[in-house]
Amino acid sequence: MASQHHATSVRKLVDKFFSLQWCRDNLVVPLYIDSGLPMQPKMLKIAIANYSYLGTIAEPIKQRVNQSGENLKCVFEEYSQEEIQEILDHASEERFISDDIVEVSQFNSQSVLEAVKKISSNSKKSFLEYEDEFEENFPEEKSLDLALEMAESDVQNASGALLIMAKIENVSDIHLEPKEECYKIRVRKDGVMQKFLSMPREPGIQLVACLKNMAMMDIAERRESQDGKILRNFEGNRFEFRCSTVSGKHGEKMVLRTLNSDAFNLNLDTLIHIESVREDFRKIMNATNGIVIVSGPTGSGKSTTLAAALREMDNGETNIVTAEDPVEYDMGGDITQVQLNKAKGQTFTSILRTFLRQDPDVILIGETRDPETAESSIDAAETGHLVFTTLHANSSTSSITRLLEMEVPKYKLNASVRGVLAQRLLRKVCSSCAIKRPISEREATEFQISNNTKIMYANTLSAEEKHKRYSEQTLCPQCQGSGYKGRVGAYELLLIDRNIQKAISEGAPDREIENIAVNENSMLTLTQYGLELVKDHLTTLSEVIRVCSSDY
Repeated sequence: MASQHHATSVRKLVDKFFSLQWCRDNLVVPLYIDSGLPMQPKMLKIAIANYSYLGTIAEPIKQRVNQSGENLKCVFEEYSQEEIQEILDHASEERFISDDIVEVSQFNSQSVLEAVKKISSNSKKSFLEYEDEFEENFPEEKSLDLALEMAESDVQNASGALLIMAKIENVSDIHLEPKEECYKIRVRKDGVMQKFLSMPREPGIQLVACLKNMAMMDIAERRESQDGKILRNFEGNRFEFRCSTVSGKHGEKMVLRTLNSDAFNLNLDTLIHIESVREDFRKIMNATNGIVIVSGPTGSGKSTTLAAALREMDNGETNIVTAEDPVEYDMGGDITQVQLNKAKGQTFTSILRTFLRQDPDVILIGETRDPETAESSIDAAETGHLVFTTLHANSSTSSITRLLEMEVPKYKLNASVRGVLAQRLLRKVCSSCAIKRPISEREATEFQISNNTKIMYANTLSAEEKHKRYSEQTLCPQCQGSGYKGRVGAYELLLIDRNIQKAISEGAPDREIENIAVNENSMLTLTQYGLELVKDHLTTLSEVIRVCSSDY
């Protein structure tokens, strides 16, 4: 049984090879090391819940284990989701500081509520006293121990609990919003904004001040906008949040974005589900020169896709350099990553000029947002370099229009651009509580899916039903009644071939270029890609409509 595993030994293996959050997300947990036979390598026994996922995840697991320097053979065994979660729950109750075991409580939404209630009820200090307490408390930019920091005061405990909850529950953004009578906290999870809690104004102000201090912002300045970064370590995991404040009508609003610096999951085989799209993207990745564009709105996963592509290209024989703002993933290997320094007046264009003097093979420009950057990127591609960049556009064909609007000549665009990959993130339907049934006749006709095809429907509950199920202890432990858990990418790859080049030269509109790409080059639009994910039981029709409706 899961409960028979020794939590401490499991915890040491989790911290050594993976992380608690990664194990929870992928339902994988290392159990123990078996000495095995003499003269044979030791075996690391690993439990995995979804054996159909083993073909994709086994190799990255082996690579991570090998990086530890130990000669271990990975042996996989199928466990139920419940057994793996129970093992991880036991393991999470132990954390290690200099080999001493210190117990910590579970951090979830309830723990944040309790921490906030404590600072609300004990809010006897004025804000100025808290400001004095935080003054001159700016640590160097390194991963401080969050648990030790949380023990210093109630407000620091509440701040830490909020950050831990965000990481555990895969919250991408935390919004602390001042209202006339209170402070509200809302979170974005799986791309959807959700209400979290409300608190009196005084503890809300204290919470914002504490988080600003952690982000090395000036807590005395509450009128001008500020940017900062929180970098902490907790239970062997690195926490990184990009922070921003703005002065509103009723006070200072603060938004924290979770940055996932763990590059372990960066794998195109995992990200791009449809093999034909994945292989076509790899073809343009392997070009000797030119420019490859990844487009989409903010938060659509562009940086993740590019990081996975560069890690795959990093074979020790290429000089890969990146200019990013901010650096979201530590790609490791032989990739040189550069964080833009706005205080020094550094821009993507200026750093690109520096890169061209450093003998690069592959260059990543974090974002093309102005004509100067677009021109510099195109020029670099024309001089024998392979350039990757991101662009804010709604589709692959509208990305071409965006470049033309940035005054890139048509002949340069046709000569340099190898392809445009547009993308979105769709919520994955919860595998534990989703309902599988044949598609309705209306939906089959509307989306051109065969009659009687079985697809998944999310079991999404109302707030009242969630509360009732929670009290009855029948709430789905995987999705907490939302019907979805995790996200999966939808992609649209436009390859710039002769047909597309001719249409661009003739000034064809976006829709005409798209029709050529679909009818003559077999391009899948974002919606068509999403429907393939529906057929493969990864997401739902309603989610495809919600995210890709402009394309449908």
